[in-house]
Amino acid sequence: MTRPTLAITMGDPAGIGPEIIMKALARPDVHALCRPLVIGDAARLRQAGRMVGAETGVDALSDAGAADFETAAVQCVDLRIVPEDLPFGKVSATAGEAAYRYIEKAVQVVQAGQAQGICTAPLSKEALHAAGHKFPGHTELLAHLTGTPEVSMMLVSPKLRVIHVTTHIGLLDAIAKIEPGLVERVIVRGHDVLVKAGIANPKIGVCAINPHAGESGLFGRGEEAEKITPAVEACQARGWDVRGPLPADTLFFLAGRGDYDMVVAMYHDQGHGPIKVLGLESGVNITVGLPVIRTSVDHGTAFDIAGKGIADERSLVEALRQAVDLAPKPAAA
Repeated sequence: MTRPTLAITMGDPAGIGPEIIMKALARPDVHALCRPLVIGDAARLRQAGRMVGAETGVDALSDAGAADFETAAVQCVDLRIVPEDLPFGKVSATAGEAAYRYIEKAVQVVQAGQAQGICTAPLSKEALHAAGHKFPGHTELLAHLTGTPEVSMMLVSPKLRVIHVTTHIGLLDAIAKIEPGLVERVIVRGHDVLVKAGIANPKIGVCAINPHAGESGLFGRGEEAEKITPAVEACQARGWDVRGPLPADTLFFLAGRGDYDMVVAMYHDQGHGPIKVLGLESGVNITVGLPVIRTSVDHGTAFDIAGKGIADERSLVEALRQAVDLAPKPAAA
């Protein structure tokens, strides 16, 4: 199989991103999967490499086209934004600006055909905002940079896939935003991703909003019938195996044992909770609907342990695997 090139953004340079990248790229199995190209600051990666005891060197590149994937050194498009004395574990506008520029450059690299997908290390929303970039997170930022009007967040673990109808908004606002057209579009995006991943006729379960799916009108104000059922019926009319709205607690149990290929969650915590219970080290965040493939670790910057060399790289490795599965394969390595 031809290895795709993946642009790996360094995330917030004050967080654990540089450390988990150096740990992950020291693993031969990662290089067997893909050609990793880091978008970040080479000096910061070298600093992180010393912290984690990585023997791998770092090549500072002025352009993605200069990458040499035959060498053992980490290939880094070096934006040279981070000062040497930037402390680990602290929120700063400097780090927030760097995280933004890494993402911006990664999008340009993929759009130029120099990589087939993007894999992101975590950023700090607070630092991003301090730098003047008022985005709730990676998902919305990538949608902005690619001119995509609507995207969805999918979380993947070895036992569960969850796509979200709403994400980074308050619960009352989320319920107000949910409507049949939005629910249907999210199901369609999730269905398309699963089909591309090789699941010919995925079985999709759709969560209700209220406990017990409203219990025939006893709980809530008829949100299930008004906001969700029409979308489920529209997808069923396409000949798809879509079921719901179903009580979320029961649905996640059934999906966890393999009865469903994907769960459609109505709001952030409804979908994130079950995935994170299964383990942060195995979770992957996929942005669905972009013109580029994007996966990410399913954890934050971990400022409390940043700079100590103890961060776990397994979620990043799994995110790279998922990106390889979804990315278009180049004609030649």
